Amino acid sequence: MTTAGDIMHRGAQWIPAHETLDRAAQLMRELNVGALPISDENERLCGILTDRDIVVGCVALGHDPAKVTAGEMAHGTPRWIDANADVSEVLHEMQEHQIRRLPVIENKRLVGMISEADLAQHLPEDQIGTWAESVYARTPGRH
Repeated sequence: MTTAGDIMHRGAQWIPAHETLDRAAQLMRELNVGALPISDENERLCGILTDRDIVVGCVALGHDPAKVTAGEMAHGTPRWIDANADVSEVLHEMQEHQIRRLPVIENKRLVGMISEADLAQHLPEDQIGTWAESVYARTPGRH
């Protein structure tokens, strides 16, 4: 059985909810990632911040990224997967919720992230095709 822990990339880092978006952008650059899980004061997942969120939800609206926090950008119910979950559960979670990145949690701690690139590296082409069709075909606002 292939698990979430087998296909994730390790070394994911939280951005605390109180940190500003300019700091989040700097951390994304340092880590060479396009998304960061957002943690509350108890280091529990409260959302995911993407580079697109910073641009569209802050900069394009004329807001100052030095004054808007990651927590202010956290919307909806955060999705995650247990490190021991089967890869089929990973695909289902991502398809069902139309998400492209999924934090991996083990013993209530962030241990990694699964992205499109991780899926492409570890899954057969037919599974990737089905996943991409379901996630991209129904995603509103994407061109």
